[in-house]
Amino acid sequence: MSQHRASTFQDRREFLRASAWGAATAAVSGLRMSPFAAADTTDPVSSAQLPTRPAGVSVLMPRDRVPLSFIIDDSTCLVNMGHFCNPQFATAFPSRAEYQKPWKTWPREIPDSFVRRFGEWCAAQGVKGKYSIVPNPACVGWLDRELPGWSRAELQSSLNLVRDLMVPNWDIHPEMITHTRLIDLKTGRPMEAINAATMENSYPQGKKSVDELAAYLAYALRILKNCGLPCEGVTTPGGFGNAVKGELPLAVDQAVRDVYSVELPHYFKYVHLGDQSTEPRLEYLRGVGTDDVRLTVNVPAGTGDWFGGWQGDGTSEPDRYCDAEANSGRMVELIGRRQPAVMLCHWPGMYSNGSEAGFRSFKRVVLSLASRFADDTVWMKVSEIGRYWAAKQLTQIHRQGNRVNLTAPFATEKFTLEIDGGAGPVAFEQANDRTMLNEVLHSAALDAGTWIAREGKVIACFDLPKGTSEIVLGATS
Repeated sequence: MSQHRASTFQDRREFLRASAWGAATAAVSGLRMSPFAAADTTDPVSSAQLPTRPAGVSVLMPRDRVPLSFIIDDSTCLVNMGHFCNPQFATAFPSRAEYQKPWKTWPREIPDSFVRRFGEWCAAQGVKGKYSIVPNPACVGWLDRELPGWSRAELQSSLNLVRDLMVPNWDIHPEMITHTRLIDLKTGRPMEAINAATMENSYPQGKKSVDELAAYLAYALRILKNCGLPCEGVTTPGGFGNAVKGELPLAVDQAVRDVYSVELPHYFKYVHLGDQSTEPRLEYLRGVGTDDVRLTVNVPAGTGDWFGGWQGDGTSEPDRYCDAEANSGRMVELIGRRQPAVMLCHWPGMYSNGSEAGFRSFKRVVLSLASRFADDTVWMKVSEIGRYWAAKQLTQIHRQGNRVNLTAPFATEKFTLEIDGGAGPVAFEQANDRTMLNEVLHSAALDAGTWIAREGKVIACFDLPKGTSEIVLGATS
């Protein structure tokens, strides 16, 4: 995907170049362009493609709260990617001092006991997000076959843990096939040469067709499907796709739909900083006015990785996300702007080579945010944020008196409307079935199936179905 200078979409590897541990990541991606350089192709959804809205009716964020999410990169089953990636990057980029670190002293495994502690703590706090599963992590082995160094029982136990503990609250993404070496799809083996041109983080070096990109993505997706893992999107490893940003969203759509029959594919590639909007971006919209509206949702992160880094040896800086009192930090800034606040990290940085310093910092950030913003925020998966924004921007809305008619190409939960000049009671109707929404007196109580009167407006929250439905003001049961 590409961007206008006025609204730059910044590749996260370009951003990470400026951080303490970013030099290594930038080397992996092979990037040479300025973070603010405009790419050569773009296809954002224009305002002309979006339905017009009647005066006095607005779509708010879900429950009128700011979405929070946590994107975890470089995670997989058992393999510590920091340990196993490092020597391969060192071979591809021998002049980079960052890869001369003592990687052999780092643990080869991030144990399932840590995954369980992390997942259970997050579930107790309501934390949701995205968790990568690299299908052939650093060429160690295939998760749907064997993982040399671990028994088959250990591998299956690890996959079961992801299915049972992580899947309910986390999107699962492949971070391409290996996150290191480029795989020859004809042989299933890494390319013989090891250099920037044969590393996934800097692939492709030149233009590729949508079909060629989709074939590579689909290869990774099929391995996760063989593992019994659901998937609605992908994460690009480092600078993967930088030379084909225009083709990438279409390839994501094609691959995810083909392998998983997903209605609304999404992907994570970009970090938006400074004054950039962190709202999801709808790309390659087509089929408007039909029963088969298609697009790809680009969901960005809003922070850098300020925990332990991709090698797991970085110093955590939790205050950059949020200080102890939740008075400052990037997450506080985004909540104040009422834009999606999506944190980014790398899994080795959570484990921190066994010290778990990154995890401790993360817990402090989550608890600090909750202490001040619990009633103003809602944790969501990345796919849930993308789906909500697709419904938010594409649902057709018409008002006739006390009735607000909705025609939605995508269903979503906790859809929230603000309607001027109306009064309760409020009902939701679909196919002649009427459900009365419950009035609440405080905004903190607003949830699906409720409404509140506020400053001459009605705020209604409900689960929006695909197709046609209505909100009725002044309704009778």
